[in-house]
Amino acid sequence: MYTGVPLASAKSQIFEAVLGFLPDWVQITVLALVVLAVVASWVVKVRRRLARRRASRAGLPLAGAAQPAQSGADFLGPYAPAQRQESGADFLGAYAPAQRQGDRPA
Repeated sequence: MYTGVPLASAKSQIFEAVLGFLPDWVQITVLALVVLAVVASWVVKVRRRLARRRASRAGLPLAGAAQPAQSGADFLGPYAPAQRQESGADFLGAYAPAQRQGDRPA
């Protein structure tokens, strides 16, 4: 018994109407491509989430992301000028003492 209230959304009704005019092999191909696109987007989302989680646990910066102190107009990213080579009396080069993992240069 039809009550006059559609059970599916308008988008799904339009999708079914368009597919209804096509041959069966085209319908199956289109539905398979839609399912493949949905699954591929889920896979990409999960891979990005895993990469973000691994980077945060390892303490590594995220690819393409600004550091907390570097954002907006101050963050140049790949457009930043190259670092200059240090030289002179203050630069020890290969003779500098090895730094431990927790130490940061001043």
